[in-house]
Amino acid sequence: MSDQASYNPRRWAAFVVIMSATLMDLIDTTVITVALPSLRDDLDASSAQLEWSLAGYTLAFASGMVTASRLGDRYGRRRVFQLGLAAFVVTSAVAGLSTGPEMLIAARVAQGAAAALMVPQVLAMLRAEFPPEEQSRATTIYGLVFATGGVAGPLVGGFLLDANLFDLGWRPIFFVNVPIGIAAMIGVALLSRESRAEHADSADAGGLVLVTLALLALLYPLIEGRVLGWPWWIFVILAACPLLLWLLVRYENGVVRQGRAPLVDPRLLRLRAAVGGLSASILFFAGAAYTLVLTVHLQSAAGFSPLEAAVALVPAAVGVGLFTPLATRTRPIGRPLAVAGSLVMAAGMSLVLGGILVFDDDLSTWHLAPGLLIAGLGMSMTSGILVSTVMAKTPPHHAGAAAGLVSTAIQIGVAAGIAIVGTVYFELVERGHGETTSVVGGLGTVIVLYLLAAPAALILPGGRLDFAPAPDADEKAAATAADR
Repeated sequence: MSDQASYNPRRWAAFVVIMSATLMDLIDTTVITVALPSLRDDLDASSAQLEWSLAGYTLAFASGMVTASRLGDRYGRRRVFQLGLAAFVVTSAVAGLSTGPEMLIAARVAQGAAAALMVPQVLAMLRAEFPPEEQSRATTIYGLVFATGGVAGPLVGGFLLDANLFDLGWRPIFFVNVPIGIAAMIGVALLSRESRAEHADSADAGGLVLVTLALLALLYPLIEGRVLGWPWWIFVILAACPLLLWLLVRYENGVVRQGRAPLVDPRLLRLRAAVGGLSASILFFAGAAYTLVLTVHLQSAAGFSPLEAAVALVPAAVGVGLFTPLATRTRPIGRPLAVAGSLVMAAGMSLVLGGILVFDDDLSTWHLAPGLLIAGLGMSMTSGILVSTVMAKTPPHHAGAAAGLVSTAIQIGVAAGIAIVGTVYFELVERGHGETTSVVGGLGTVIVLYLLAAPAALILPGGRLDFAPAPDADEKAAATAADR
């Protein structure tokens, strides 16, 4: 047992406050999805601008996570968390006050950057605030909050939109963050203690710039290309993406040779587990853009209210919950589970599409439920095992960095999926191909992404998963020196 007197005596109260702020961020990631038709009508937003309001948030979040984590280690995790929380409150207010789609997109990008400051601090604060014997319980609650946030976002959005508080329409989905965020800022200041790393890595500004440019070179052509009529220079920008990634690898190799910590460790790209985890994560989580297609189609074509559209997605969360108790027991299976989960997701989405095609004008929540339930099972099978397999099959001194790379790849996959699936779906809608053809194109693209994720998961090393203990500081230093 550890000496609990050395830990924060108010740690559980502080944890509740930190989790409430984290839940607010998680809800805001998905809350806007169900509001897209309302945003389109009220702000006269184009379909490309709707995509940016989703992808811009995720892009900023994915780009900033590693850098924000290092800022917390160096300058204090509570301080950086509070800075991110304050910025999140301000940007939420700006988003709610938006008078046009451009203002909303700028606010959403700033929200994503603020979330990137907040979220990476939470686990580090947890490790600093709690003794080892309490960390498992706190980590479990943390995982449940993440699962709850994904489900609660559309439901909160649907409820606020249907309630139409003060006749403000969609704006309360952002305004609600302001009082919650201010209360959380006061709670963190009063209850949480400051912590920082003894030997913090410096921020890799050059790597951050190159990663952001590469992601923009991928997303901008996919989202704006169809709006602009696919001019030749759009393809030049798209071709710049792999070039920028190549430059990133060369730059980061130089950072490693200088003895500094790279944003993306290029040595990971020589490890099969990291490459497999990176590839499978991007493809698998790109498929999560099915929520974009469904929420827009259900409201615009099937006559669902925002709350009804949100409730229709709940069976997917039920599927995730049903498999969760089995996750610990099945985790040692490793790669086959990741492959199977991708195929189960494809099967579930096929059933959802079949339900839409068969019942058409008579479509109800119950017609979608079986497919979404199966999809939720597939999501739970694959999502957790990707990070677990990477950590188990990567040398211990690289496991943390590899897991971080996969976590970032998940966010990149979400943003890329919005761009790819949204482009196919909205292109068909705006060309007048009809509601049925459009939803077939959108969900068909989702199914293809999940089918591609299955062979990508085969890149992961096979065999059962055995988790090696984390190396001590001397072992890690020796391993790093050997790599160099």
